[in-house]
Amino acid sequence: MPVIEYKCPNCGSGMVFDANTGALSCQSCGRQDHIESISDPLTNVVFSEEDRTREYHCNSCGAVIMTEPETSATNCTFCGSAVVLGDRLAGKLAPAQIIPFSISKEQAMEAFRKWCRKGLLTPSGFMTANRVQSITGVYVPFWLYDLKSDVEVHGRATKVRIYRLGDYEYTETKHYSIYRDIHLEYVKVPIDASEKMNDELMDKLEPFPYSKLEQFKTPYLAGYIAEKYSYTDSQLLPRAKDKIRSFIDSYISSTVTGYSTVSYTDVDIDTRAKHAEYVLLPVWMVNYSYNKKNYIFAMNGQTGKVVGRPPISKLKVTAWFTGISGAAFLVQQLISLIIQGGGS
Repeated sequence: MPVIEYKCPNCGSGMVFDANTGALSCQSCGRQDHIESISDPLTNVVFSEEDRTREYHCNSCGAVIMTEPETSATNCTFCGSAVVLGDRLAGKLAPAQIIPFSISKEQAMEAFRKWCRKGLLTPSGFMTANRVQSITGVYVPFWLYDLKSDVEVHGRATKVRIYRLGDYEYTETKHYSIYRDIHLEYVKVPIDASEKMNDELMDKLEPFPYSKLEQFKTPYLAGYIAEKYSYTDSQLLPRAKDKIRSFIDSYISSTVTGYSTVSYTDVDIDTRAKHAEYVLLPVWMVNYSYNKKNYIFAMNGQTGKVVGRPPISKLKVTAWFTGISGAAFLVQQLISLIIQGGGS
């Protein structure tokens, strides 16, 4: 069963995952089935190489399903049926867990409009006009890493004390050798594993509420787009190490307080992956058109956080800096008057 569709037992219509209720919902008769009560058709299914290379056909209309190689869930372009491509979610491609969408498409659209209206330096037309070309719910593949870092630090530090004896001022400098042996652990460090997705956008969507992680089941994907990972956990481990480096540096600094100066002669960091888990996380992708240019925004499908770079109005920026300069000038004049008044 390379192509999986969920049909309503009551009326035969297609069912999709409802972000508001967390259930599989029929859009025709309103029937809702809890995900926990639905058996996953991929359980214990092994796909042959022939299954993985064959054409996909929609079970509802028979049309060929046109997808990119990374897509594991989509909609039939002819009849609109929600389809899941089972062979792209089996074996090594099977996600361990998923955070389901909790924000519906309508809620995402309204939240995005509110976010646009808050842009103080964006053009007025951008904030008020409805220029959304598309808004798509995508389950983005991530690797969640549990990392362990062993850190060895060598360095030098000084403590400087200035004091007076009689008419003389003295400076006393004490020198210290620093050694730190640090062991740190970081859990659920997220790295997006899709080649299509902008890494910067995905990083800014954090944090995801990992308390909402559920065991993966294909019904969660019905009605949404899903991508399978483009990179393995070992390929993305260097990115995960880089991601926690600033936290390691901050921790090292926190252990050498109280000195006047600190310099490190050697910092040895050995970071290993204790565990890496393949998960799908919910993201609303918004394609916005303004002034003949397309802008891509992303929204966390659980928290509603929006990230992206809207256009900037040059007139508003100029007015803002003019206002700041004018305010600074008025403050300076006021201080001058107070000083003059105090001296008269």
